[in-house]
Parts: sequence; structure tokens; C-alpha cells
Amino acid sequence: MRTERDSMGEMQVPAGAYYGAQTQRAVQNFPISGQRIPRRVIQALGLIKHAAATFNEGAGVLDADRAGAVRRAADEVASGQHDADFVVDVFQTGSGTSSNMNTNEVIANRANELLGGQLGANDPVHPNDHVNAGQSSNDVFPTAVHVAAYLASTEELLPALRTLESSLAGKARAFADVVKPGRTHLMDATPVTLGQEFGGYARQLALGIERVEAALPRVAELPLGGTAVGTGLNAPAGMTEAMLSELRERTGADALREASDHFEAQGARDGLVELSGACKTVAVSLTKIANDVRLLGSGPRTGIAELQLPAVQPGSSIMPAKVNPVIPESVTQVCAQVIGNDTAATVGGMNGHLELNVYIPVMARNVLESVHLLATSAENFARQCIDGVEANEARATELVEKDLAIVTALVPAIGYDKSAELSKRALEQDRPLREVVKEAGVLSDEEVDRALDTKAMTEGGVIGE
Repeated sequence: MRTERDSMGEMQVPAGAYYGAQTQRAVQNFPISGQRIPRRVIQALGLIKHAAATFNEGAGVLDADRAGAVRRAADEVASGQHDADFVVDVFQTGSGTSSNMNTNEVIANRANELLGGQLGANDPVHPNDHVNAGQSSNDVFPTAVHVAAYLASTEELLPALRTLESSLAGKARAFADVVKPGRTHLMDATPVTLGQEFGGYARQLALGIERVEAALPRVAELPLGGTAVGTGLNAPAGMTEAMLSELRERTGADALREASDHFEAQGARDGLVELSGACKTVAVSLTKIANDVRLLGSGPRTGIAELQLPAVQPGSSIMPAKVNPVIPESVTQVCAQVIGNDTAATVGGMNGHLELNVYIPVMARNVLESVHLLATSAENFARQCIDGVEANEARATELVEKDLAIVTALVPAIGYDKSAELSKRALEQDRPLREVVKEAGVLSDEEVDRALDTKAMTEGGVIGE
């Protein structure tokens, strides 16, 4: 152990740790979950500190040696080389100050090591005076969270959702001529095609993509430069735009920009709430789709069985040869977690008291987890389930011929009451509706067959016109 001091006194810090006294104090204060801040937030913090060092060198705050060492250390942080030294629990001070100081201390100590100094000496590079120069936790940490959320959404979530949308759209085309019963209230309804159902699912994904994309401009609006309370105290003129220019260049995210109002940008986290809400809506859509897929694949002999899902693993420890819809089940569990995450993010967002929101770490954790879980589960759903789904055309045909709701197409010709009477008779006698209608003689056999053309029913309009 080594002895360090911060403004509150001495602390014992592990001898080889790159973090320092303030981080160690936070570790002792928050022995909560064992979960640390997300990797993408650490990456963004490293990028921000690198950009600050570049500006501060040009402004004369850092000499070339200090600036170079800080930049190298910040790059190592961004690339993940020092993740083991980011030890503060995610359930910490609500501003993320502990994680910002964790970053400052790791970069300062690594920079001092590069310059021949000793860990814990804070010389020649000081974590506050040099690494944090011109910055505050109150603008840096939420900026890192927004950058992380933006990059995770564009690099992980949106590509995965597009993959799933494409898979569903492909099945919509493949199943375009598979006629089957529609179902409302889980009861038989007029016919649809399996392709129409899958087309609806693909459209849900397309709209989900639009919702995520629509939220990103607000996520890209960054509080950087507001420092402590939004006024920008101690931030030199030109620093914010210089740092943002570097962040845009290094991330490829050209949309990143300074907030138009720093008091909104630090007192509220509405952009993250909006993105979380978009993720929740995607989760709702995926739950509906996954549930429909496993319902349509239920069986194989006593269920609906209009779909055959890929068999990916044995389904039971006691029932031989049983196969379960495990991929859709995984998707729905992810969606439940995402919806729960959104609730906590919503509570966090509404608790921006006065000049600072103090729920930022938990919002970061939840939003980034939601983005990641939706991305991986959407990709997995596409590859391990949807791409391999097959239509059971014989079963669909069998069921649609038994579907009493096809009597609806007779209403324009014979009226509602007569149609209901014939449908009820077919049900009571357990006979095909087509046979019962022909027997009743209300229409010629040709007219009955034309009216009860189930494929034509899927195309709308009045049959036979």
C-alpha cells in the first residue's frame, strides 16, 4: 500500500494502482453492486481528456511533455488498457464525480510514470490541475455518457435492428402466398397471409429504427463547456469547440455538438430519457413479434404449428425429443429488462434538481445496457430464429379451410343473419363451412367457391365484384 492525501486527509491506496486517494475513498463509500461504469463511458472519458490536453497545450496550460504524456495515457484509457483501475461502483455520487476523478487519477499517474515520476506523487502531472484543467465532472461525465450512448446506438443498435428488419422482410416475401387464418382476441378471424404478418413485423422494426434515429440529435447535444453549473466558469474561450472538433474527428460522429443551453444540458437528462423511451418501444415491438412467432410455431402436433422454428437445443431434461422456442424466449426476457431499465431512467430523468441531474451513473448504466441487449438479441433473433423459420403450408391450408370466419365474405351476398346461421350450423355439425353453404342452396356452387376464395379474401374488397 502507499499513502496518499486528498482534501479530506490521508488514504491507503494499493501500491501498484494507477488510481489515487479520491478513487479509493469512493470505493470505500460505495460497496454497492460490484458493477463498474460501462466500458463505453470509460472510452469516452479517455477521448475527452485527450482532447482537453490538446487544447490546454495550445493554450499554454500544459507544456509539451505533460500534454504528450496525458494524451498517451488518455489513449490507453480509451482503448481499455486500464479498465482494471476503474474500480468505482456505478451506484455512486449522482454526478459521476467519482468516476471523473478515477479517470483523472489514472491518467495523471500513468502520465507521471511515462515521465519518470512515481505513482501517487501527483508530480509533474496533477489530476485536477492538469488532467481536469478547464473542466468539471458536471459537464465532462454527462458528456461522456451521451457520447457513449450515441456511439453505442449508431455502431451496435441500429445495425442490429436493420439486420432483423431485413430478415423479417425477407420472410414476408417468401411467405406472400401462404394463406392462413387471421386471429383477433386469439380467436379465428378472416384469412391473412403469413407474408402479411411478417410484413407487419418488419414495419415495426422499421419504425423502431426511425424512433431511435429521431432521438439521437438530442443525445448528440453535449453539456461540455458548462463546467460546474452551466455558466462555463474556468473554461477558456474556444476550449469547448476545439474539444468537440477533436471528438467528432476521432469518433466519426459528426453530429456531436455543444448544447444550445447549458442549463438545460446539465440540469436535465431528457435526451437520455428520450433514447431510453425509444429503446422501450423497440422492446415492446420485439416482445409482440417474439410472442407471435412462438405462438405460430407452437406444437408440433397439438398447437397452431403454422411455423416451424429452427431447433437449436434440447428442450427438456425429462421429456425426450422436446424442442422449445428458446430464442424468442430469450428475446422476451431481454425486452422485460429493457422496459425495467427505462423505468429507472425515467425516474432518474425527472430528478434533475436545480442546476444538476444527480442520477447520471444509473441512467448511463441502464440506457447503455438497454442499447447493448437490444442489439445483441435482435441480431441473435435474426440469425438463429427468423432466418431459419419455415412455413408449414399444409397446416396453414388445413386451418384456413376450417376457419368459420371466412363466412364474412358471404355477407354481401346472403346477409349477416343467414351467414351467422350457416356458420353456427357448420360449427355444431363439425363440418366444413363450404360444404354446409353449398348444401343450403343459397348460392350456386360456383358462387360459393368464388366467394370463399381464401386468397382473394387477403386482398380486401368485396369478393366477386
